[in-house]
Amino acid sequence: MPFTRKSPSRRRLGLAAVLGATLALAGCESLQRTDSLFGLITPYRIDIVQGNAITKEQAAQIRPGMSRLQVRDILGTPLLTDPFHAQRWDYLFTLRRPNTALQRRSVVVTFEGDVVKGIEAGELPSEREFVASISRFKDIRAPKLELSEDERKALPIPPRPPAPPVEETGPVRPYPPLEAS
Repeated sequence: MPFTRKSPSRRRLGLAAVLGATLALAGCESLQRTDSLFGLITPYRIDIVQGNAITKEQAAQIRPGMSRLQVRDILGTPLLTDPFHAQRWDYLFTLRRPNTALQRRSVVVTFEGDVVKGIEAGELPSEREFVASISRFKDIRAPKLELSEDERKALPIPPRPPAPPVEETGPVRPYPPLEAS
């Protein structure tokens, strides 16, 4: 078979096909890395919340000498109760959201018998800080929950309820007494 030279238009067509395939493969690879189409269209990712969200105020309520039932009422059911370490309850919390840092906290309550021996907690947020960290709207202000002393004094005095009616004493007969015949 004699060696023939390809025409320039056929060579350009082959070069365009190779270039197109290279770009298409490069585009597919970039889609796998970023989960978006050219950075504009991204799939919806749900928030993944696991465990008990424990705040600074809740942890401060736990005192040595409290019963297991009291701890459960304040903190909720522990995420981990290990049968091999029955004197320890682990409260874990994780929050995974797209485009934000992973939130992870751990609180360990240790018991001696059925009473609290101690509590180990890392840096816990206050309730306001926790609500601010999970809120999608960063400029929301938390409602004020308590009145100041001056605001309480400025409230109108509620009217007194009417006095209950006075009951008559002695027998009241709306009908004539029966007479013996």
